[in-house]
Amino acid sequence: MPQSKKGNMDINIAEAVEGEDALTYAGSLPVPNVQEMERSNPMQVPERYIRNQEDMPKTTDAIHLSCEIPVIDLSLLSNGHKEELKKLELACEEWGFFQVVNHGVAEEVLQGMKYKEKNKYAMASDDIQGYGQAFVVSEEQKLDWSDILVLVIYPTRFRKLKFWPNAPKEFKEKIEVYSNEVKRVGEELLCSLSLIMGMDKDTLLGLHKEFVQALRVNYYPTCSIPDQVLGISPHSDTSILTILMQDDDVTGLQIKHSGEWVPVKPIPNALVVNIGDVIENRARISFASFILPHDDVEIEPFDHLVDSQQPIKIYKKVRYGDYLRHSMKRKMEGKVHTEMAKNEN
Repeated sequence: MPQSKKGNMDINIAEAVEGEDALTYAGSLPVPNVQEMERSNPMQVPERYIRNQEDMPKTTDAIHLSCEIPVIDLSLLSNGHKEELKKLELACEEWGFFQVVNHGVAEEVLQGMKYKEKNKYAMASDDIQGYGQAFVVSEEQKLDWSDILVLVIYPTRFRKLKFWPNAPKEFKEKIEVYSNEVKRVGEELLCSLSLIMGMDKDTLLGLHKEFVQALRVNYYPTCSIPDQVLGISPHSDTSILTILMQDDDVTGLQIKHSGEWVPVKPIPNALVVNIGDVIENRARISFASFILPHDDVEIEPFDHLVDSQQPIKIYKKVRYGDYLRHSMKRKMEGKVHTEMAKNEN
């Protein structure tokens, strides 16, 4: 969606991995620093950032649907409350998206993550970690009006600490506490998702082998022509769950529902969970935690959930690491990246 005249930062939790044994992920072509461009000449926006109107997400008057976005009480869910489990099932089937309240993450932990300084360590040419812009695969590609910082969080042995910010001094500790709490929430949600899919509650947790989390900080500078640029392109996430914290004061996140983009009105201190398409827009601070499987996990449809009347599965078995890297070598473009996981017939 169009970018706002205000600057903002968005913090995401993605995937990556440290040390000499650290895995690398698909790199991205180097691009100019948007913050520096805006700082040196606030009125100038290079042509490469200006979008054609047909490329911009179509705005719709779907505000009335905002109040219908499901709200799940995690305290009830974690205690096996049947009505709350049914609400979760309907949220997944009809929306693929819901807000979570009573999740147990302290307000001071949430507020402590609102960090607005950029990191100065550039991304390596063969990896997504560091400071720069991801998913840039060609010199002709239109660019997002934003800069990002990607940090590995879990497993701790996967961290590349040279990319971590040194200031403010306490920020590393805040990352630790916040990420650990988000991991707990993700685990509790996966247990409930296993139950509504007719499996033992630990099934999805077991399939992950090992959680992988990282932190992605998106900074959206001010823009003199906000209606002609995108802070982040429309996209879907390659994770099993994406857990976000929005700015309480700004409705910036939008989700696609029944062909319309629906604004997600922030509930103070709530976490927002996505199992489907997500687009983020306008000036705000948000925090998105991606819960991801280990690279070696093979993903495919569960047999008991496949339509017995359909002889051929839509999706084939794929190694998650291959699927992830395939998606990262493309520009963000809806769910196009899922094609590699589909059967040809």
